[in-house]
Amino acid sequence: MEPTTTAAAATDLTGVFARIQGMLLSHESAQAAAAQLAEAARDLIDTAAGAGVSLIDETGNRTTTAATDRLAETADAAQYELGQGPCLSAWATESLQRLDDTTTDTRWPEWSRTAADAGIGSVLSAPVLYRETCLGAMKIYATTAHAFSTRAEHQLVLLASAAGTLLGAAQGSDAPQRLSASLQQAIADRTAVETATGMLMERHATDHEAARRTLIDASRAQGRPLAQIARQVVERAADTTS
Repeated sequence: MEPTTTAAAATDLTGVFARIQGMLLSHESAQAAAAQLAEAARDLIDTAAGAGVSLIDETGNRTTTAATDRLAETADAAQYELGQGPCLSAWATESLQRLDDTTTDTRWPEWSRTAADAGIGSVLSAPVLYRETCLGAMKIYATTAHAFSTRAEHQLVLLASAAGTLLGAAQGSDAPQRLSASLQQAIADRTAVETATGMLMERHATDHEAARRTLIDASRAQGRPLAQIARQVVERAADTTS
């Protein structure tokens, strides 16, 4: 990245940081700061139609604590339900995730199709880091494909860094252990879903998307989490081979 691009992005954010500098870091004010940062991401990056910050709450659930609009809420909810998407990947890998076209990207096929149907064309998602702990992810959505520039990437990374400092400082002393355990559980859930998907593909001689749709339909019909349905598929397969 060219130094001038990073410097320009930092200059653009000076006013944003000034707005939140004096906030007390209680739980409530940290949430307010996150909301301001989400709004700043949407406002500063003119191609963004929506933005949000996703964190792990005190019970270990993934939840959007700050979203600018219904578009961001809908996109995030689909990621949590499906167990896939750029926000979850940014969180799990602690790296920036870029999706330029939801109609052609194949990394998260079920989520990308859902996002495209909702009118989302492209996405950027950056991890929210505090020291060595990943608290969640900040993301921006656009209604057109290829909407975000390299400068937009760096603006989002700077905002996510600020969010991590604010939100991390507001956490209790046991936050790293709690967050680590929650993230491990999220990864285990994703592994179970992928394993069950592979089993259904082999069993029914079908493709990945059709197998995943079978799991999702069962989850919705039974009102149970997708990962729970997936583990049941894996356990039943183990019982038949033992």
